[in-house]
Amino acid sequence: MDPVNQLASSGTFRVLKEPLAFLRALEWLFAIFAFATCGGYSGALRLSVDCANKTESDLSIDIDFAYPFRLHQVTFEVPTCEGKRREKLALIGDFSSSAEFFVTIAVFAFLYSLAATVVYIFFQNKYRENNRGPLIDFIVTVVFSFLWLVGSSAWAKGLSDVKVATDPKEVLLLMSACKQQSNKCMAVHSPVMSSLNTSVVFGFLNFVLWAGNIWFVFKETGWHSSGQRHLSDPMEKQSSSYGHGGYNRDSYGPSGGYNQSANLGQPAEEFGQQPSGPTSFANQI
Repeated sequence: MDPVNQLASSGTFRVLKEPLAFLRALEWLFAIFAFATCGGYSGALRLSVDCANKTESDLSIDIDFAYPFRLHQVTFEVPTCEGKRREKLALIGDFSSSAEFFVTIAVFAFLYSLAATVVYIFFQNKYRENNRGPLIDFIVTVVFSFLWLVGSSAWAKGLSDVKVATDPKEVLLLMSACKQQSNKCMAVHSPVMSSLNTSVVFGFLNFVLWAGNIWFVFKETGWHSSGQRHLSDPMEKQSSSYGHGGYNRDSYGPSGGYNQSANLGQPAEEFGQQPSGPTSFANQI
């Protein structure tokens, strides 16, 4: 039997059925999608400039850009429609900070999720033997949840700016030849941004996964178990008070407050002592 079947038969991978390990595996998978759709992106747009003098026209101006979206470094040459002279232009904007921050979070989340999943599967006993492992896991999960929210929001704003900066209509405004009515400038095709839109979606999905996993990691810490003990102590005290407290039927026994035999006996004895006076007087007579 190969090692994989041995591990499966011994129940090692049963931990993946628990919410804690299952969400970690999903975080690992979604982190791959997040940095792959953003970090592996490359796009292009094509423009055309039809000058009044057809010999000066350029009907296929290709502009390529890619991650990390330092668009101000993307240069291209276009005709001026003034003889053979051409001008060199560049796109506007530098959106590398938000893109690189997003990809960095995704890479580190991928590495941590992979390491945590391995620990859950193969070293679960060591993970739970003291509170240090769950406590570190809890803190890291909270930090990554916050980073995913910030990084996804920043990249969503950066992506909207990238779309504006690479809009063919905006790029055409940079060309001096397009400011003359005798020349015809048009966009041949626009860049496809579907993968970048997907990266933003995966970013917020990662935030939901990490934020939802905070509760399951918290249950592994000593804070949760101590809170459960504090809640159970008042219940135990209350239940014990009913066993030894005010409503105890034994207290209504021979020594209790409401004892008819004891209370009725005393008047009978007192009543029996009253005729002793007349009896002694008869004897004297």
